[in-house]
Amino acid sequence: SDAERRAAAVAVIGKTGDAKWLAFLRALRDGLVYARNAPGTAHRRSGPGSPVPVQIVVGGGRSTQGDRELIEIEAPYDGAPLGTVPLADLTEVAADRRLRIAIKPFLDADETRGQFADPDPDVRRGAAVKLGNQADAATAPIVEAALAGEADPWVRHALAEALALIRLAHGDAAARTAAAHALGALHSLSAVPGLKRLEADAAASAAEREAAAVAVKKIERWTLLATTLETAFQGASLGSILLLMALGLAIVFGLMGVINMAHGELMALGAYTTFVVQNWFRGACPQAFDAYFLVALPMSFLVAAVAGVVLERGVIRFLYGRPLETLLLTWGASLVIQQGLRLWFGAANVDVSSPRWLSGGVPVMVGLTLPYNRVFIIGLAAVSVAAMYWLLFRSAAGLRIRAVTQNRAMSACLGVRASLVDATTFGLGAGLAGLAGCALTQIGNVGPSLGQNYIVDSFMVVVTGGVGKLAGTILAAAGIGGLNKGIEPALGAVFAKVAILIAVILFLQRRPAGLFATRGRNAEA
Repeated sequence: SDAERRAAAVAVIGKTGDAKWLAFLRALRDGLVYARNAPGTAHRRSGPGSPVPVQIVVGGGRSTQGDRELIEIEAPYDGAPLGTVPLADLTEVAADRRLRIAIKPFLDADETRGQFADPDPDVRRGAAVKLGNQADAATAPIVEAALAGEADPWVRHALAEALALIRLAHGDAAARTAAAHALGALHSLSAVPGLKRLEADAAASAAEREAAAVAVKKIERWTLLATTLETAFQGASLGSILLLMALGLAIVFGLMGVINMAHGELMALGAYTTFVVQNWFRGACPQAFDAYFLVALPMSFLVAAVAGVVLERGVIRFLYGRPLETLLLTWGASLVIQQGLRLWFGAANVDVSSPRWLSGGVPVMVGLTLPYNRVFIIGLAAVSVAAMYWLLFRSAAGLRIRAVTQNRAMSACLGVRASLVDATTFGLGAGLAGLAGCALTQIGNVGPSLGQNYIVDSFMVVVTGGVGKLAGTILAAAGIGGLNKGIEPALGAVFAKVAILIAVILFLQRRPAGLFATRGRNAEA
């Protein structure tokens, strides 16, 4: 039939591998190939009778002249311009579904060859994974050629996996056995369905079935290890966010005795500051967009710190020693900040994009890639802890903070301005919350109610670790974050939080002072 002849012609053209003919097939797929009356070129039989001489051309740009639509045309192979003609004089060579299916493998192979020549190893690795998932026997030579010239170890792994998947699907008995062994050694999770089918195939040889069974066991053991490590890493990432939040609370609540229910909203201020800085860079300095996050980090700290100082100087300083009143006041302040964010930015979540240097991840082992943004957050938490330790225990400012915390009256007698220390300490705690909000934009949604999702967990970290104890805060953040991510796969996010809350309550029944209790008499007693 005519459709079979056209598909056969596409196969002949595609197998040439000529870039010019592949460009012609791409134009045919996109509906840009036309026929026009012209003597002495290709022949097409339009109906009964003698053949009608026609010329095949490729269409380009279009324009209008009066009520006529014109189109630029060129030769199908070398792209030589043939002038501009009325579109009505051309007949489109339509590519139906069958013809597009015939064209697709050749264009995909051409695209893959181009991707394997890309200098970015992630692009080459993605192309190898794509061919492995397709498992088309015709692409095996392309994979073999790419594997022979590849130097990157992760790309080589993906190419070897793709080649083994192709041979598992299309090879003979010996090739399938070797492919099963190779896939097991490569820990290929994508191969598990095919290996299980081979293991259950009664027509396969005993060697094939045994190789498939051994490979499946190897892959499952490796997957369990990778999943465990990934869960631990996610727990460390969540623990880092909680630690950044809890560091601020440990200062405000632990050292100053203020129950700050607006701490979560100060975190949201930091997140929205990141959103504003991102939009400014996008509009005013798009060429330096990837640097916006480095500017947003200190800006988030400063905005939240200023808001904290205003809150402390405005109202909280009049309520020291009155925990119930400060709790109600800061809860009201949290509602005011929430509503202000909702009115200014809207009730819907806003989008904060990751800079390119925080996109992607570092492959650690097969099946486990650590995202750069989460690695950065863990590093940021570590730097923040080190900075807080230096500030509190190795600097004059930290000495004044601890002195006022232990004995306000005696500190004032020795010349320490307690009111200034209060404002500075509260601002520092608020700034750390803003820093946590900035970090959270890289892994979570940003909305007016952002802080409510973390304030309870942060208080649990501070209380469990021991009020005012830096080491206890670190251990409690790591423990609660790790338990949360460890329980989530089995119970879900909601029940995981409930289980952790129950565990914290039971723990505090045994150790009311937390992991690290304060020893000695209270200096104010």
